[in-house]
Order: sequence, then C-alpha cells, then structure tokens
Amino acid sequence: MGHREDLLEGAKRCLLEKGFARTTARDLVKESGTNLASIGYHYGSKDALLAQAYVALVEEMPFDGDGVTGISGAPGSLERFREVWSNIVDTMREPGSLWRLSMEVMTIELPEVRDHLARAQREGGRGLVAILMGVPEEEVTDESADTLGRFYLTLMTGLIAQWTFDPKTAPDGDALTEGLRQVIEGVRGAE
Repeated sequence: MGHREDLLEGAKRCLLEKGFARTTARDLVKESGTNLASIGYHYGSKDALLAQAYVALVEEMPFDGDGVTGISGAPGSLERFREVWSNIVDTMREPGSLWRLSMEVMTIELPEVRDHLARAQREGGRGLVAILMGVPEEEVTDESADTLGRFYLTLMTGLIAQWTFDPKTAPDGDALTEGLRQVIEGVRGAE
C-alpha cells in the first residue's frame, strides 16, 4: 500500500478507537506509519481524511444488498424489515460501534466534512433500500433512493440517537417492526 491507503486505514482505526474529535494528525501519522505532509498531499486536511475514512467504514459494513447473510424474509416484507433492523441493532450493541461514531460525526460543524458526508447520503439510502428490498444497489433508482432511502436514513438516524443516549430503552428490530405494522394498519384503516 502507498501513503494514501495507509492513511485511510490508519484513520479508520483511529476513528473507531478515539472518535472524530479526539483524533489528531499525529495520531493518524503514528497509526498509518506515514508523515504529516502526506495528509495534506493526499486528502487536503485531517478532517477531510477522517470524513473519507468514516464513509469507507460505513461502506464496509456487512449490510449490502448483494451480500446480506442470514436474511430469510421475503424482499419488502415485515419479516425482512425485522431481520435487517435486528442485525443493525446488534452492531449498535458492540463496543466501539460505528453507529455511535455516527452520532459524533453528525454534530461536526466543519463545512468540508459535512459536504463530503452529505454527498454520501443518497448512496447510504440506496444501500438500505437494496438490503430491505432484496435487490442489488445498482438496481435502486435515484427516485427510490431519494424517497424510500431517505425514509430509511431518517429511521436509522433516530435509531442511532436512541442507542447513543439510552441503550436500555432503545428499540430493537421487533419494536420497530411492531411500530411499522401499526402504521400500516392505521393507513389501511383510514382508506
């Protein structure tokens, strides 16, 4: 690997260990075995590197539409919804959870970081649609990513917040599915 890749891998490890705000440029250099000048040369800034490392960590999560394992529910079904959200909640219970890091990243006020992460939102939504609907990501249309994907991202953000602030009372996949079932019944009853 070259310095660019070494920096990215080191930044991912730093994020999971120390978080965004507590990771220094010196931490990145130590963890990657590179030098301070490499950060600016390859990424422009420490914050831009950390933002890209965060996006890479999210993309590496084992929840892509092509490779979700252990999901037996039919695409688009309540059972699949329950299974997928249960799997996501299980990862929130782990120490050093990427999702808890996500809460920190959401509060960062650095424009270059926010711009980079904002551009990644559509793809995050596209990934969730792919998982829940059981299709490859490349088959998820932009319209679906911008509607259903945003809905799932909103659910994910709320779930992350609840698990960050009070994991004892945060919902699991069963509670989320029951809530969705009640919404569906309410909509059907109103028709």
